[in-house]
Amino acid sequence: MGNKYSVLNDKTAKANLGGGEVRIEKQHAKGKLTARERIHFLLDAGSFEEIGQLVTHRTKDFGMDKQIFYGDGVITGYGQINKRLVFVFAQDFTVFGGSLSETHAEKICKIMDLALENGAPCIGLNDSGGARIQEGVRSLGGYADIFYRNVQASGVIPQISAIMGPCAGGAVYSPAMTDFTLMVKNTSFMFVTGPNVVKTVTNETVTSEELGGASTHSTKSGVTHLTAIHDLDAIKKIKALISYMPQNNKEITPMLPFEFGDEKRPELENIIPENANQPYDIKDVVKGIIDKDTFFEIHPDFAENIVVGFARLGGRSIGIVGNQPMFLAGCLDVHSSTKAARFVRFCDCFNIPLLVLVDVPGFLPGTDQEWNAIITNGAKLLYAFSEATVPRITLITRKAYGGAYDVMNSKHIGSDLNYAWPIAEIAVMGAKGASEIIFRNEIKSAKDPEAKLLEKEAEYAEKFANPYSATERGFIDEVILPVDTRRKLIKGFKMLEKKKKACPDRKHGNIPL
Repeated sequence: MGNKYSVLNDKTAKANLGGGEVRIEKQHAKGKLTARERIHFLLDAGSFEEIGQLVTHRTKDFGMDKQIFYGDGVITGYGQINKRLVFVFAQDFTVFGGSLSETHAEKICKIMDLALENGAPCIGLNDSGGARIQEGVRSLGGYADIFYRNVQASGVIPQISAIMGPCAGGAVYSPAMTDFTLMVKNTSFMFVTGPNVVKTVTNETVTSEELGGASTHSTKSGVTHLTAIHDLDAIKKIKALISYMPQNNKEITPMLPFEFGDEKRPELENIIPENANQPYDIKDVVKGIIDKDTFFEIHPDFAENIVVGFARLGGRSIGIVGNQPMFLAGCLDVHSSTKAARFVRFCDCFNIPLLVLVDVPGFLPGTDQEWNAIITNGAKLLYAFSEATVPRITLITRKAYGGAYDVMNSKHIGSDLNYAWPIAEIAVMGAKGASEIIFRNEIKSAKDPEAKLLEKEAEYAEKFANPYSATERGFIDEVILPVDTRRKLIKGFKMLEKKKKACPDRKHGNIPL
């Protein structure tokens, strides 16, 4: 005769099994982990506490009353990552394809509410075929309940979405409103309308991978911030990402042990080429500044003319934004502006100081950029920096031309400390272009126009193509040697760590969307 807990134990066993052993084996055959395995590898050993394990759906139509699975296709609960509290939900594709029902949504909403009330990150492991069509509008209402909570939690707690299978239709909008989205190559995809609908409406033939796979969204649309080669790699990246963030908007990221010593970095002396038009990798500058092996790049394959990511400097978590001369000469364009603006706003939400590395010849010219609203999109980055109240330090490594000088965290839009290397050029435009305009008549009337242009170009460069004119006006706080950069930045961020800035009393600003 069984004891009084036998029924509970039996139900718990069925809930742990999910959709059944056969379905789980099929998932393994595809190289995917089950929902419970994903949670197991994500959280510290023994820390997971499940909530709503015995919840079932309430649908009686279409024979659903004969298909009952405990948990209803999503595992929810809380645990720890590196001893820090997090809340998590993992959709179980073995149960009705992970489709979202009314009760499925209620479980997710409960976890999101708990995360917000307790000031801890919320992580969603998405693997769902979409709304459960047998429930009609009730499943659609469930999505809206989740969307609303995404917005309420935005800027209050970090939200991370990992797409580890299909994510289609209305389901895509929840990840889109979280802070970071990860996708797994070859096993995950996201789109609002699938290949069959696309074929019917536009007569385009496209595969799910081409339409909304990890490669597409990491390189073309920018929807996904990080890609992983398999589920375990995605989990590893989530854990690394979390380490650079605080628990919520009222806290700061925990400092790692650090002792200030000889912080000179001679390797920075030889990175910038003598030829001002020759590219170099801004990541080499980043590497020479930060604590060893701590750079965690975001959006590495999208809008590569700007680099954004997290790092540690003197044990402190910082966000880095830097023009990349290796692509489009580091010019700002539509995609790089929006990419950087979103990253800046995240860092400002969660008290992460910003380091901005500037080598920008201006905004990318052309009809493509103008017709795709470079004005509005460029203004997003300008707005994001102007709005940010976290400690902000700028280093001009080489060029800072035109309006892009203003946009890239200049002193005029609220940067706290602005440094420049001795070779920095701060001007409205390059010496050649400026000379052709300013000295047009003089050059045109000269016996040797080409020689006169070179003469005037050198004259303009001597007067403006250096950091000293801006330093005299206080736009640059100090011209520093590359070797001293790391030392200066560590001290600067240390000085700014208690920074407080009052903002105008308003509901919210109106960022140019």
